[in-house]
Amino acid sequence: MNLEHITQQLCTIAQKAGAFIRQEAAHFDHHSIEYKDVNNLVSYVDKETEKMLVAALHELLPEAGFITEEGTTAAMAQHANPDQLFWVIDPLDGTTNFVHGLPVYCVSVGLVQQKTPIAGVVYHVPNDETYSAWQGGGAFCNGRRIGVSTAQTLDKSLLATGFPYYKFENQDKYLQILEELMKRTHGLRRMGAAAIDLAYVAAGKFEGFYEYNLNSWDMAAGIILVREAGGTVTDFAGGDDFLFGGNVVAACAVHPELLEVIQDFWP
Repeated sequence: MNLEHITQQLCTIAQKAGAFIRQEAAHFDHHSIEYKDVNNLVSYVDKETEKMLVAALHELLPEAGFITEEGTTAAMAQHANPDQLFWVIDPLDGTTNFVHGLPVYCVSVGLVQQKTPIAGVVYHVPNDETYSAWQGGGAFCNGRRIGVSTAQTLDKSLLATGFPYYKFENQDKYLQILEELMKRTHGLRRMGAAAIDLAYVAAGKFEGFYEYNLNSWDMAAGIILVREAGGTVTDFAGGDDFLFGGNVVAACAVHPELLEVIQDFWP
């Protein structure tokens, strides 16, 4: 399997999907918004984009299964075996931003094998930035190689995180982490799109990113980006159960220090 070729094709597929999103953003009808759950928005743009991606990706790699956010391929998603080869798709990461006209949203697609992301693309639609990586090939933005920040300590770091829109039972502990990191870093940012946060860690714009209550489609592409850019990715326990475990810490050399702060407060 030629991962470089697959990633190049994946860039084109993500860009075409992004062109559709950009077109729809120009005349988006807010009456089309649906709610999957409390504060969890979805629109026809998410669903149509996902259908476009699935069709193109199936043609690119017919043997791969799918795990998709919007369930437009429910049958295939149910049969996707985490021990085999499958695509993990977030057609529009940052839907709430998109709906409100905030230009922070993207197409995120990761190719996963044996629960490990082996290729991925994050296309930041409003910025026309294509972040890509494949196993052993490095990480890139618009074809130029990128790498994580050279910062060595938290006091030289700008971090990113996200806040849950449901399952608030651990919010108090999460806010304790936030308070501690506010004192020990250059600051924290909440972009509202985990895939972009991870891409920005890979590009050295953020020194680190952490969040819980995430799904595999939020992280699959971003994980391979960070790793191929020279960063470290773990779960909150310091292990490797992040893709399906729901929480992630991704960072440059500050990862151990960041993880220590999280573990001081996290249950």
